[in-house]
Amino acid sequence: MNPVQAEVRESVRRRSPLVALLAADGVSRAGNAITLIAVPLYVLNDSGSALSTGVAGVFATLPVIIGGTLGGALADRIGWRRTSVLADAASGITVLAIPVLAAAGALPFPLLLALVFASNLLDTPGSTARVAQLPELAELARTPLTRAAGAHATMQRTAMMLGSGVAGALVALVGPANALYANALCFAISIVVTLARVPRDTHRDATEEAGERSGRLPELVAGLRFVATTPLVRAVVILVVITNLVDAAGLTVLKPVYAHGLGDGGAVLGVMLACFAGGALTGAALFGVFGHRLPRRPLFVVLFLFAGVPPYLVLALDAPLSIAFAVLALAGLAAGPLNPLIDTALFEVVPVALRARVFGAISTGVAAGMPLGSLLAGLGVAHLGLTASLVIAAGVYLVAILGTSFGRRWRGF
Repeated sequence: MNPVQAEVRESVRRRSPLVALLAADGVSRAGNAITLIAVPLYVLNDSGSALSTGVAGVFATLPVIIGGTLGGALADRIGWRRTSVLADAASGITVLAIPVLAAAGALPFPLLLALVFASNLLDTPGSTARVAQLPELAELARTPLTRAAGAHATMQRTAMMLGSGVAGALVALVGPANALYANALCFAISIVVTLARVPRDTHRDATEEAGERSGRLPELVAGLRFVATTPLVRAVVILVVITNLVDAAGLTVLKPVYAHGLGDGGAVLGVMLACFAGGALTGAALFGVFGHRLPRRPLFVVLFLFAGVPPYLVLALDAPLSIAFAVLALAGLAAGPLNPLIDTALFEVVPVALRARVFGAISTGVAAGMPLGSLLAGLGVAHLGLTASLVIAAGVYLVAILGTSFGRRWRGF
């Protein structure tokens, strides 16, 4: 083997764990995108009730709050790689039960809510565990952390775009319940890729030493304490908890109801989410290339404004679908860099031994308003109508960004 071939092989060996991690995370998130579309449409088709759809959204988002904190501590205790495998396995089994029971006529609404709750309970620990591995695998690949975070966001957005498109097609072809078989397959692929190519954790010594010093209960609350006492992290949580409330309302109720009202809900909703995800994919990829050259703070505020407000306004104005799709794609373009911007800033301040716990606690915090958002959206559509609910969503998003994203606490972002 000549020196050039040896260097290429060594480069591939260093990069393959990072590539495998991104691939596994992407496939798992594609499965979640299918659930995101199929479950609300199943409830709408089965019950015809926006309020029932909102209740299902509550049961889909509430587990994120529970799983974030407990799952972060679990991931730091038993290992990031093992947690991601267990999370995918649990999610795959529970989501597979939905189409099986629906086909047998044995899926009453309370049981559906229980399965939706269970399938989402370990999603956040699984995704948190994969994110926690990113700095070490980026270092192994000799890739700048900003670029690795951009690649991770690009993979997330790709998964959302492809998963949304596939979900829309499957819902139209085989129905929302049967579309969930593809979700279970995605989780199985993610498990195989993780076990085959993602290495065992490199952080275990530091985490175990920290755990031995602190004990189980302090270990569980360490992430929450770090979030509460670190101004920058606390500021991120305050802003994103409000905007996530609105986004949960949009994803679980407002957009499905809008699409369902057009008479071809599965296909239209899939295209809507795919347009946003396609724009976000482009934005995340551009950030991965140019992000390290741009001022993070001003970019963050401007992009947040463009990503959050226009999608709700264009739907409220009942614009032609072609215009709505274009606005969603442009909003996605602005949204693409937001997660890597946040992750890069947080990786710089969070200790490695607390990483999964802190990121899990952050996931808990930013998801705290999501069940409320789904419920309020269902009530809003039922009592105020879809248009008024969309206008309120845009207004809340605007006030949240302008009212919370400035001040000394953001220093260091």
